[in-house]
This record gives sequence, C-alpha cells and structure tokens, in this order.
Amino acid sequence: MSTIDYKNELKHLFILSGQSNMVGLDPKISFIPVMEEEFGPNNIIVVKDAQNGQPIRRWYKKWKSLEGNTPKASGDLYDRLMVKVNAATTAQKIKTVTFVWMQGERDAYEKHGAVYARSLSGLLTQLSDDLARTDINFVIGRISDFDMNNEKYVHWCLVRKAQVEFAETTPHAAWVDTDDINGPENALHYTKEGYKVMGERFARKSIELIHLNDQQNSE
Repeated sequence: MSTIDYKNELKHLFILSGQSNMVGLDPKISFIPVMEEEFGPNNIIVVKDAQNGQPIRRWYKKWKSLEGNTPKASGDLYDRLMVKVNAATTAQKIKTVTFVWMQGERDAYEKHGAVYARSLSGLLTQLSDDLARTDINFVIGRISDFDMNNEKYVHWCLVRKAQVEFAETTPHAAWVDTDDINGPENALHYTKEGYKVMGERFARKSIELIHLNDQQNSE
C-alpha cells in the first residue's frame, strides 16, 4: 500500500470502456480493490461502459476507413459513456483521468487494422478535448494471442502491433499483455480468473502512469 496520504487529494477518475472482453471485467472484483488500496476508497471514481462486438468507430466520431470512407453513424457508444462520466463527476474535483481500453477484436475481424493506430490517437484527442485535459493516461489491453496466424480475424496481428506502437509512442500511454489469460485453447474471450488478472493489471499499470506523471511534474 502506498505510504502517501491521499486523504485531502482530489479525485482520480478511471474510465473503462471497450467491447466484449471489457464487458467481462467486473471492476469490483479486481480493479477497484487495487485502486482503493492505493488511493483510498473516497478518492477514486470508476466509470465503466462497454458493449459486445463493437468496432472503434462506435467511439471515435471522425473514424475513416483506409480508403477514406466514413460510416453513416459513429461515436454513439462514446456519447453513452460520456453521459455516465459527466454524471459521476458532477461537483467533483478531478486530479487525474485514466482511460482504460479493451477493444480491437472487431476491427481485426473487419480488416481495419491499418487505421487502428490513428483511430486510437483520434479517440484520445476527442476525449482530451471533451474533458479539457492534455494529461489523460491511456491504458490499452492488447488483444490476446487468439489468432496469431490471422486465419479467422485477418488483421489480428496488425491490430496488436498498432496497439503496442500507439502505447509506446504516445505520452501518458501504456499497454497491458493479455496473452496468458484466455485459457489453454487461446480463446477469443478470457477465463473467469483471467478477467480478474486483467483488472489487476489495468489497475497497476494505471497507478504506474499516475505516479510517473507526478514524478515528471515535480521535476
């Protein structure tokens, strides 16, 4: 447990979103306990909204295909998420914002891996603009080793690569490995224990980014 006293600190906001493997995560089982131990139960706000089988364009409003095509509708799930975020943060003072993202399987299936990195970047910009912050932490769960031969989801490895490259070249961003939590058959979805492990990894990576930013700001 941290030796820092956060009793009088502002709130730490954690926004969790994505598709089915985020749906399967119950923050109360693993993510929230780790955060409460680190920052105290009264100093965190956790908002989760996710939906099965959805591409990133359901969140990123300016999404375009590699050919430059735009969907008829985009960003509706982002709007739904932000309704929850705004409700949870009303009259609250926020110290840090961390966005936790577990998504990409659908884009791999629909063969949109070539634009996935720029879609992540656009989503971060969109969130930064709406929350009026340039210091948002972005934690990505890299999609697992389900289809490393790209047999069922043709852009599987392309999306994995895009997620890592984005996380490693973007300030305040990081990625989390999920290759070992989908069972011995490398299933598309994670095991019951796997979701617990994923929640803990998301939490610890978020904490790492928060403290790293604190350190950089104090230098």
